[in-house]
Amino acid sequence: MNAPSIPPSPDLPPASPQPAEAPPPSVAPEGAAGPAPAAPPRQPRNPLHGVTLEAIVVALQQHYGWRGLAEQIPVRCFQSDPSVSSSLKFLRKTPWAREKVESLYLFMLRERRRQGPSSS
Repeated sequence: MNAPSIPPSPDLPPASPQPAEAPPPSVAPEGAAGPAPAAPPRQPRNPLHGVTLEAIVVALQQHYGWRGLAEQIPVRCFQSDPSVSSSLKFLRKTPWAREKVESLYLFMLRERRRQGPSSS
C-alpha cells in the first residue's frame, strides 16, 4: 500500500531540504569580545585610591625612617636589613601587615593636614 510517487513538476525547482533550526544564542566563549567593561568608579574621597604600595612605603620611610617604622609596625621587613623591595614582597603576601601599613599612611596624611601646609 505504498503511495505512488509523483514525479516532480517540470516548471518547479527541485525541493531543497528544510533548513535546520538555528542554534539558540549561547553565551560568548571566554576571551570573546563583549561589551566594554565600565570604567572603574572614581573614588575622590579615598586617599589610597591610585597610590601604589611602593609609594606608601617610601612616604612612610621618609617620614618615620626605618627605625621609627619598625617601632610603629614591628615586623622583620622593617627591623632587620630593611629595604623597600623586601618590604613590598612581604606586604604583598601578608594582608594584615599591609592593612597596618595603609592605616599608618592614612594617619600620617591626617597628621600632615592638621599641621598645615607650612610643615610638609
